[in-house]
Amino acid sequence: MPSLRTFAAIVLAFGLVGCTAASALEPVPGSIIYKGQPRTKLTKAPIGSTFEHRFRDQFGDDYVEVYRIAPDRSLELLSRRRIDIVEFGNGR
Repeated sequence: MPSLRTFAAIVLAFGLVGCTAASALEPVPGSIIYKGQPRTKLTKAPIGSTFEHRFRDQFGDDYVEVYRIAPDRSLELLSRRRIDIVEFGNGR
């Protein structure tokens, strides 16, 4: 029979696997990979390098996404955040 420590480690491992699967970021309209991977590959960029992509959604909100070049030269979406643009001279 497994010890309490072993049981706790197994439960923790299953919990972490569930968190990892649930945290995958899905592409949205405006994402480079929204309708699949691009047909052209970034052949000169080093594997593991990252870059940003900025776009505006259908509601006019600005976003920036961070992508990483995977070993097979596909793009991995790492993060997305909304950008709040501050307008100067409008009295705010």
